[in-house]
Amino acid sequence: MRNYGRMAELDGRETGPKRQRFDQGSSFYGPSPGSSFMYNPSPYGYVEQQPPPPFPVVRLRGLPFDCTEADVAEFFHGLDIVDVLFVRKDGKFSGEAFCVLGYPLQVDFALQKNRFSMGRRYVEVFRSRRQDYYKAIANEVSENRGGASPHRRAPRARSHDEEKDSVEHTGILRLRGLPYSASKDDILEFFRDFNLSEDSVHIVFNSEGRPSGEAYVEFANTEDSKAAMTKDRMTLGSRYIELFVSSHEELDEAISRGR
Repeated sequence: MRNYGRMAELDGRETGPKRQRFDQGSSFYGPSPGSSFMYNPSPYGYVEQQPPPPFPVVRLRGLPFDCTEADVAEFFHGLDIVDVLFVRKDGKFSGEAFCVLGYPLQVDFALQKNRFSMGRRYVEVFRSRRQDYYKAIANEVSENRGGASPHRRAPRARSHDEEKDSVEHTGILRLRGLPYSASKDDILEFFRDFNLSEDSVHIVFNSEGRPSGEAYVEFANTEDSKAAMTKDRMTLGSRYIELFVSSHEELDEAISRGR
């Protein structure tokens, strides 16, 4: 069982019922057969076809190259952030990102942040489309899984993996790139092949109590944490997850920062 949380709800808007019933006795006479009003012989009279609400996503351009998901959440402070996807080209951050919001109405509020500054950079905010967001997800997953991207620099990627393998395991892994809606149950499902409990999962929050997109997982032993590294760069929901060897000290520090 995989719970996609708010993302599934947003997609559900576009596949749900599109027709609204009027109260009995309310009827209209005169519209041409080609109009959006259709005669319904039922007691409910006429039904108007309603367009689905737009997918609530914006695109950002001009982000600092050290920008994090927490920075984007702070930039859109007060809005419901469902997901942040950074756009990379040839393995490097392009300075662009997609941000999925909780509701279509919040897109208008997000657009009001156009040309506001983040650090020393001013950020442009544009309307975007669901298909553009999903295309960016597909490109990101393909590149980080060694897929069809012809510009992927394999030697550099192998060096990164070798560096991870050379670190001494302590039984604790750090997860990065989690959807903001990810729960402990989602993480337990991600590591369903291992014997973990909710107490083994620690989701990191920022100083405002919002999820930071990171979490720590305590495994029963170092052998399990080493085996769990095979899940590095696999997907949870719509995001690919990066895994790093961590320590009890780093875990305690991250938890204390979020208090």
